[in-house]
Amino acid sequence: MDSWFASQENFELILKQKKLFIAALKDIRLVALSREDKKQGRFVRISELDLADKQAVRGWLRGFEQEVLLVRQIFTNKDGSTGWLNLVCSDLTCDGEDVVTIYQERWKVEEFHKSLKSNAGLAKSPTRTVTTQNNPVFIAVYAVFKLECLKIKHKANHFALRAKLFIKANQIAYAELQKMKIA
Repeated sequence: MDSWFASQENFELILKQKKLFIAALKDIRLVALSREDKKQGRFVRISELDLADKQAVRGWLRGFEQEVLLVRQIFTNKDGSTGWLNLVCSDLTCDGEDVVTIYQERWKVEEFHKSLKSNAGLAKSPTRTVTTQNNPVFIAVYAVFKLECLKIKHKANHFALRAKLFIKANQIAYAELQKMKIA
């Protein structure tokens, strides 16, 4: 889950449902790396931990009772700068590689939902009942599938493809309008 939703209350709710979680943490989240540090209230910012890429360590989040796995993913940005993402996982049997891999899969789902909403227009569907929602949802999913096929073929993201189609449609409409003016 995104760091926006990584709260103690959400973690507790997920565990109450007998599920596990992986979430991104903001750099200012406080953690303790030993039970003794936790009992003594000695917490440090997660950004201050000296973690290697995909290294997993056990620890505790401030205000959260259960032991968790803390993992840092280090990556290189397009501009060449280095960045990192701090992750927390409730499954203590995972290693750092597993946590990062699972979290990256979540990101693909986020991209799919964003494309459904923004590029396929699903959010603008005026339907209210399950029966009337079936066709628009199917068509939106199919549209995102077609965009994904075009993305692979043209090596462009969904938003760039949508913009290209929109520009072409406007050019054709404008040319048709010009023909109508002449006639």
